[in-house]
Amino acid sequence: MPMTAEDDPTTEELRIRQADREHNERSRARVSPDEEATDQHDRRADKAAYLREKLEQRERAEREE
Repeated sequence: MPMTAEDDPTTEELRIRQADREHNERSRARVSPDEEATDQHDRRADKAAYLREKLEQRERAEREE
């Protein structure tokens, strides 16, 4: 089924999802049993943080329009 405009998440919702992902991956990195898994979780957390920051920039730009 194709997505409609109503199905599209808002920038704020996307930002919140990325913040949650970042938090979850950082938590997993702390309890990870080996260095390789820890590194993988850290990379995922870093990516989520980057995306969250980009979404924050997008939110600011949308407010300024």
